[in-house]
Amino acid sequence: MTFNEYKPSGRIKNKHMLTLMDYSTEEIWEILKCAIDLKKKQYAKEPHPYLIRKTLAMIFAKSSTRTRISFEQGIRQLGGVPIFLSTADIQLGRGEPIRDTVRVLERMNIDGIMIRTFKQSDLEELARWGHIPVINGLTDDFHPCQVLADLLTVYEKFGRLEGLKLTFFGEGFNMANSLMLGCAKVGMNVCICAPKGFQPDPKIVEAARRGAFAEAQVTVTDDIDEAIAGADAVYTDVFFSMGQEKDPVKEAAMMPMQVNAAMMKKANPDAIFLHCLPAHRGEEVTDEVMEGPQSWIFQEAENRLHAQKAVMYLLMKD
Repeated sequence: MTFNEYKPSGRIKNKHMLTLMDYSTEEIWEILKCAIDLKKKQYAKEPHPYLIRKTLAMIFAKSSTRTRISFEQGIRQLGGVPIFLSTADIQLGRGEPIRDTVRVLERMNIDGIMIRTFKQSDLEELARWGHIPVINGLTDDFHPCQVLADLLTVYEKFGRLEGLKLTFFGEGFNMANSLMLGCAKVGMNVCICAPKGFQPDPKIVEAARRGAFAEAQVTVTDDIDEAIAGADAVYTDVFFSMGQEKDPVKEAAMMPMQVNAAMMKKANPDAIFLHCLPAHRGEEVTDEVMEGPQSWIFQEAENRLHAQKAVMYLLMKD
């Protein structure tokens, strides 16, 4: 079976969205099919209040543009209500245990939690102590909702997922981890090109390979030419994540990975460029590529809304 042949069931087995490591191929397909349907309804101005009277608590330990707006707009479009909670303003940021916070939220009729934070273990503790769905809005280890939007964007361009190749240039951290897991599980070949010393955790690489669908290949290399050859989607992210100081040694190692016009010419002729944003133009990517005809970054950013609406609907519905 392929993604195009899959018939959605309207449900998934998972209770939370912590990492795509926990999701099957069919569950990812289910989310993507739901996102496609919800996007069509929005463009047709067809109301879809599937989560009417549901409330989503949005906890932010890290600042955000796309994550906050897409979840706020998404839950509203589904008929629900968002509550924004900065850790600078709630007791969680002053040392209250996570186990206490989540149980208080439940007692106040919160139906789901989205959290954007640093440690994956904090997310897992929320899920362990609570009885309501927990959604990963980003941690230092994983960014699953972004990858769902990326897969939706690739599908909209090519009309399929199986057999395509996505190449990521940059450090092997949360985006690389989630791209390996998500792409492999839908049958896409994925290559992570990172300098030695900045490559992803071998355990996550192995997990992506074990979960691969349709003989998808997961490759880690520092060979730029090997990585870009045959790429259908070229992806990068900031070389220095939020809160990281610039390190001249790391910068020197990463700069050859910059996505520029010369690199894009080595990919497939119809390849697209992706970036989860915000971008540091002139660092991990040039302005020419960002504004060029192969750039799909704003379609990709919009698809955060549709993919996350699908996640919220499938996790939070009655």
